[in-house]
Amino acid sequence: MLQVPAAETAAEGAHEGFNASEVIIEHVSNSSIDHPLIHLPTVLGIDLSVTKHVLMLWVVAGLLFLVVTAVVRKYLRQDQRVPSGLMNGLEFVVEFIRDSVVEPNVGRKWVNFYTPLLLTFFLFILTANLIGLIPIFDVLSLANRALAVSPESFLGRVVHGGTTVTGNYNVTAGLATITFVAIIVAGVRAHGFVQHWVNMVPKGLPIPIYVILIPIEILGMFVRPFALTMRLAANMTGGHIALLAVMSLVFIFNGLSGAAAGIGAGVVGLPVTVGISALEIIVILVQAYVFTLLSAVFIGMAIHAHH
Repeated sequence: MLQVPAAETAAEGAHEGFNASEVIIEHVSNSSIDHPLIHLPTVLGIDLSVTKHVLMLWVVAGLLFLVVTAVVRKYLRQDQRVPSGLMNGLEFVVEFIRDSVVEPNVGRKWVNFYTPLLLTFFLFILTANLIGLIPIFDVLSLANRALAVSPESFLGRVVHGGTTVTGNYNVTAGLATITFVAIIVAGVRAHGFVQHWVNMVPKGLPIPIYVILIPIEILGMFVRPFALTMRLAANMTGGHIALLAVMSLVFIFNGLSGAAAGIGAGVVGLPVTVGISALEIIVILVQAYVFTLLSAVFIGMAIHAHH
């Protein structure tokens, strides 16, 4: 019989013991199929069960509401209202979104009306992206193994599935739908209901051109929110898959024997993981900014249709 080298045998054992694709998919997917947190009935073909991403959606919204409310109330109670600490950072974000994103696109007349919406977009997406980088449930998973909690318990189910809600296309589609409605509202408020739809195409063109142009403009109405949906979700999901794929190298090399394990994990796995993590920090800031900026641009296009 042929003798299989020890390193190859160990590698095969490591491959069988650690399934990188299964770990990656579990960390970025929702938990609706296998591990719903709270089972609820299906209504009109829609499963209303509370999943991991629904839970994280509530966590992000609740955390953002509590922190911003507490910071602003503390600031308003001061005799001399000089911002400091978190209020200083919040004021910087508010002024940046208002002066650099909203006003150049919607105009000075509408800046105060649309700043709260676009500021909420930015803070929500940024907070959701940041929380997605924190391995909260991975720590809970270790505690779950140490305490030998039943997989059917709430703690046993909550460790399954991803934590980045902005990597879920349903969430980004919901945000894009709000932008879609805001675009229509902006056009109607600025020009009236009928004129808003008339402004979709330029005036004075030959009638045959309108036959081609009107369907294109109608299609463009839906392409914009679709682009917002796909850009945010794809970037967040892709970034986490890349990060998890590189981190998986550490466990794969761990199955090897001798110097190969240390060299592989130390030289390849760890430095690349740190680099991609740093890149992810930039990505989460950029994606929150891009979604907010494009929403402001689309709303401004409806308001300033003549441009």
